[in-house]
Amino acid sequence: MKPATAWVILLASGLFETVWAVGLKYTDGFTRLWPSVGVLAAMAVSVYGLSVAVRAIPVGTAYAVWAGVGAVGAVLVGLFVLGEPRSAGRLFCVTLIVLGIVGLRLVGE
Repeated sequence: MKPATAWVILLASGLFETVWAVGLKYTDGFTRLWPSVGVLAAMAVSVYGLSVAVRAIPVGTAYAVWAGVGAVGAVLVGLFVLGEPRSAGRLFCVTLIVLGIVGLRLVGE
């Protein structure tokens, strides 16, 4: 697998992590069937994509990027869709995570 393909898979997997992280809100502790099924499916796709990406990307880098993409996505959905509080401090911290992801991509090869 080409490294560029692995990075695309890794980013997509991070987006699926965002889906399941936000979806947890709607499972009501895994007591609601269809939201729970959706979350479990997104988890499976996300972890599978990570497992494919680590074939071509070092595991430490891949895991940090995967978790960072998921975290940033969850924060952004919270801020812009779910109406969670916005503050300069929160946006600054999310920016630091994004810079870390970009940095890992730039020095990861």
